[in-house]
Parts: sequence; C-alpha cells; structure tokens
Amino acid sequence: MSLPLVLILNGPNLNLLGQRQPEIYGRETLADVERDCAALAETLGLRTELRQSNHEGVLIDWVQEARGRAAGIVINPGGLTHTSVALLDALHAFEGPVVEVHISQIHRREAFRHHSYVSLRADAVIAGCGTMGYGFALRRIAALIGRAGEQGGR
Repeated sequence: MSLPLVLILNGPNLNLLGQRQPEIYGRETLADVERDCAALAETLGLRTELRQSNHEGVLIDWVQEARGRAAGIVINPGGLTHTSVALLDALHAFEGPVVEVHISQIHRREAFRHHSYVSLRADAVIAGCGTMGYGFALRRIAALIGRAGEQGGR
C-alpha cells in the first residue's frame, strides 16, 4: 500500500533559498527543506514531493494535478501570496487540507505582505518559523488526514 502523498509547492524566488536575503530567509536551501521533509514524512507515514516554480500558471497546474492524487498540500506561494486570485481558485478545487507556509514573519514586514489570498483557503498558516515551518506544516497535514499518532507513523 502506498503512503499518502503530501505535495510541497514553492513559488517564485524560493529556488534562491539560502542565497537570497539570508538575514530574512536563513541559509538553508530548498534541497535542505526537501531532505528534512522527506525524513519527517517517513516518520509520519507520509511521502512528500517538493516542487518549485517561478511561474504562477505552473503552480496552478500542479495544484490541479494534485486533485485525486495528493492527500494534502503544503504551499509557500512566495510573492504570489499577496496577488494570486487564480492560485486561490485552484486551491479551492483541491479536496484535501492545505497548509500555507512563510519562512519569514510576514506580519513584521511591509504592509502589502500582511494580506494573503491563499489564507482564504488554507486550513492553517505558519509564518516566521524559518524552514522549520515546513515540518510543522507536515505534522498538521498528518493530523488533519488522520496519520498523526499512528504507531510508527503508519
């Protein structure tokens, strides 16, 4: 039996994680996030697939492809958080839980970053925890789909 899949989607500029503004986003790379999430997912009885795109339409396609395939979505939409109604609409068509992640504490930053379209669909929002937020998001998805607390994560 295949373990439930959690799709981890990352938006624009997250391919530069660890290089771009490390004073805000830290020094961990997206490859570090992918490795840590895969290890945690295994303990939770899940499997993960991490993807990143700088293109809104690609992220929307991936959300649509997740329908009927993924048990949940962890999404860090980057700058699309504050602008993309189209991404919100795609997430509304996804049946499973969605957890929104922001590495920085967006509410301590510029005013335009305080509004999130994605939050209108998200079952939880994690901000300001650095890349640890992805792990918190996976744990929340596990709880929402009934995987948390199962012996050995299975």
